Amino acid sequence: MNRFINFFKRQPAGRLITLGFAAAILFGTFLLLLPVSVRPDAKVSFIDALFTSTSAVCVTGLIAIDTADHFTPFGQGVVAFLIQIGGLGVTSVGVGLILAVGKHIGIKGRLLAQEGLNVTGVKGIIRLVKSVLFMTLCFELTGAVLSFLVFIQDYPLPRAIGTSIFHSIAAFNNSGFDIFGGLQNMIPYQSDILLNLTTCFLIIFGGLGFLVILDILKNRSFKKLTLHSKVVITTTVILLAVGTLLLKATEDISWLGAFFHSVSARTAGFSTYSIGNFTNAGLFVLIILMFIGASPGSTGGGIKTSTFFVLVQSVRSLVTKKNFESFHRSIPADRISKAYVISLLSILVVCIATFLLCILEPDLDFVQILFEVVSAFGTVGLSTGITPNLIPLSKFIIILVMFIGRLGAFTLFSMWVDRPAPSARYVEESITIG
Repeated sequence: MNRFINFFKRQPAGRLITLGFAAAILFGTFLLLLPVSVRPDAKVSFIDALFTSTSAVCVTGLIAIDTADHFTPFGQGVVAFLIQIGGLGVTSVGVGLILAVGKHIGIKGRLLAQEGLNVTGVKGIIRLVKSVLFMTLCFELTGAVLSFLVFIQDYPLPRAIGTSIFHSIAAFNNSGFDIFGGLQNMIPYQSDILLNLTTCFLIIFGGLGFLVILDILKNRSFKKLTLHSKVVITTTVILLAVGTLLLKATEDISWLGAFFHSVSARTAGFSTYSIGNFTNAGLFVLIILMFIGASPGSTGGGIKTSTFFVLVQSVRSLVTKKNFESFHRSIPADRISKAYVISLLSILVVCIATFLLCILEPDLDFVQILFEVVSAFGTVGLSTGITPNLIPLSKFIIILVMFIGRLGAFTLFSMWVDRPAPSARYVEESITIG
């Protein structure tokens, strides 16, 4: 036992977080297979339970089986619990539970929380975790109350309360799960302004990132915000506006629907119109938005808004031959390199998974396959409707893509390299580019 504990103590924070997510997925799979979780008239296979658990913990929302039609209220509660763990992060939830029982958090726990929240130092990390947990509670409680005003008109009181809580948790954690049944998602509520805007409100703030929200609450002025917050907010606003305009131009949907899907494509996964009926142009817009995703330290996935911003600004700087600056600040060169590496690795994951699914599912359209893979990688959950009909091996590939997308391709590929940077370098020699 001591050897086992010492082994874990020696592991880097990134590996432990990865193992924590994997353990949460397996535990969730076990709970979803229990008879108390499955409806008497439904059947849930291991691969479908694993798919659901992975989608919940990775806050994706892709489903192989309908959550409401196959799982009891207990099973739906398990899904909501897994979404909450995935959105907050395994380490934040663990630290929160330890604090709740009055225990002390050691340096290893602080390092894990630092890695999980994607911050640079351990100073004030416990206070930050407390703020994150309290902030999550406030947002989800507000979302549940506003959603309840809509659902109480359609459901009995107990189900309206349960549906409101589930929807608020799923929306703030950018996970497109629903418990409406019939694989209909939010289509019955496509004209409900209150529910649409409440959902968008939760998705946007969940996707901004906890550090950005705390920065906004602390400074309350755009000029006083950190460079990171300015980049995240600016990029988010531009992507939402451009996405809305392009979706309205390519699809026969309302302005509310265009805005909703522009928001939802940023890793949330709710839909008020059938994605399977979208044109290829509309699907392409959604693919781009899904690949970019939300922001660092948030509940969403994708390559992140800050990475996209650095890529665009670096191209602008190279073409105009100006210094790489933004908001009167210079951005370190290593951030540019990391942005390109993250993007390249992400493209590689998407290409490999798409290629494999094209081989395994020859009857499916290429755009549908690409859309599903990017949705999984961006932990979005939007679907053209092909996921439930995939063969088990194809579902397993999507499971791996969701897992990689939640933890980050760069994190997963680099966490096994545990050695210092080399001190010696070869002599530089130029090569021709372009």
